Amino acid sequence: MADPGMSVTPYWELTFDADGDVDGPERDRLLRQVTEHGVRDLIVFSHGWNNDRSGATALYRRFFAPLPALAPRARLGYVGVIWPSMRFSDEPIPDFPRSVAAEAAEAAAPSPALDKDTRRALLETFPGRTSVVDQLARMLDERPGGAQGLTDFGRLVRLLVDDGGRAGVADTDEEGEPTVFTEDPATACDEFAEALAAVRSPGTPAGFSIPNPWDGAKELLRQATYYTMKRRAGTVGEHGLGPVIGQVAQAAPGVRVHLVGHSFGGRLVSFALRGLPDGVRAVKSVTLLQGAFSHYAFADRVPQAPGKSGALQGRQRRVDGPLVCCYSHFDAALGTFYPLASRLAGDDRSCAGSEIAAVLGPEWGAMGHDGVQAVPGTARMDLAAALGGPLPESGCVNVDAASVVCHGGPPSGAHSDIVHPELARLVLAAGHIT
Repeated sequence: MADPGMSVTPYWELTFDADGDVDGPERDRLLRQVTEHGVRDLIVFSHGWNNDRSGATALYRRFFAPLPALAPRARLGYVGVIWPSMRFSDEPIPDFPRSVAAEAAEAAAPSPALDKDTRRALLETFPGRTSVVDQLARMLDERPGGAQGLTDFGRLVRLLVDDGGRAGVADTDEEGEPTVFTEDPATACDEFAEALAAVRSPGTPAGFSIPNPWDGAKELLRQATYYTMKRRAGTVGEHGLGPVIGQVAQAAPGVRVHLVGHSFGGRLVSFALRGLPDGVRAVKSVTLLQGAFSHYAFADRVPQAPGKSGALQGRQRRVDGPLVCCYSHFDAALGTFYPLASRLAGDDRSCAGSEIAAVLGPEWGAMGHDGVQAVPGTARMDLAAALGGPLPESGCVNVDAASVVCHGGPPSGAHSDIVHPELARLVLAAGHIT
């Protein structure tokens, strides 16, 4: 078992590379020990955007901590999924402490647009692109004037997408590469600058000030990393985690598996359902925390394109229990920037803050913004009702978690505000773990 400082035991980690290949010794240790420890319910959690193993294990340590006391007689086991993703260091994680050195450095001098941690993460995410990352960082600092500067910046961002985002599958049949990477970069940066201004100063009337498009350029780069992480999460889930769950089911037939995913980790665990071997019924619940993928992913038909379906059409039926999707309107990453990255508005209307999803249309919405859509029979309730139970025995369940998922600053809002005992209780409720 990994990490003796973990808050729970038994705890294992499963590490996957970008292609979904699992660390063999870690997998074999889990397959061997899960039965030895008498585990009945195995909770498998996948992080979203994150820079390193320590950040992921810190999330798991805090989220798992209340579970033993909440279900003292349950025979629980825990798995933390580690996969290669990245987070910009300016994205706040509520209640996660920042180092004193980092705060002192920020107070002493203005920070570059891309700090050293973010640059290092970009280089790890896009190997072999050192010169491109260096040029992007320099342009964000210098902000060259004129449309040509933004055009050149957009060309460099596209190089990263072409290099790192080519693998993976879309959430819906009709979804291709987001037009945010193919349309005029100056337009994209204008849109992102307006959205960022609205998130930072909610309630400010539109047109009160004109944001600098270079304020949106960093958001364009951020969305390039999100696009890459989104595609990678699907690959790791389908080709990595799904087959491993099948091996767990074979090695320990009585173990009940419960999948939990945050952000792109929600996409990862959902695509694991597509990678399950035929006949495996070990997955007893799925809990999505602010899932960063299309709310039509499970749809039989996409409403605005009836001939198309979600990439995970019907896969919720691979769960021998409910698929619970938590969402919050305080999540600015999914309510504001996700729809903009999926499709820039095609006319001259400006849109800001919570208006963006409505202006761009529901086809660009995310799970963590308004829950599973276009799946008949989906239940909908708030968090209090979900915890009051009982939850449905099967099918999709949308849970408005805004009562606790509500803290966090720009640009991502409450997207990472998921470490709450109420959400830990929801995982237990979804899995009918008592």
